[in-house]
Amino acid sequence: MEQREIIDRDTYKKIKKMNREELTNFILKYGDELLGDQGKTIDLPALEAELSKIKGIGGKRLEEIMTVVEKFLDVE
Repeated sequence: MEQREIIDRDTYKKIKKMNREELTNFILKYGDELLGDQGKTIDLPALEAELSKIKGIGGKRLEEIMTVVEKFLDVE
């Protein structure tokens, strides 16, 4: 297994000096950057359109499904 450098030495030194609050903020920011690099998004209207094509899923059931999907994606 190839070992790759995730955090450079300067960042490592900064992390060692951080308190809990600073570290939490750093981790959240770093995580957001990683997720942003993936570039994956969900087009909810397109998802709804595709789900509506499934036999047996009517308008009311589709509404319920979309409500659950939006809940898990934290969409308001």
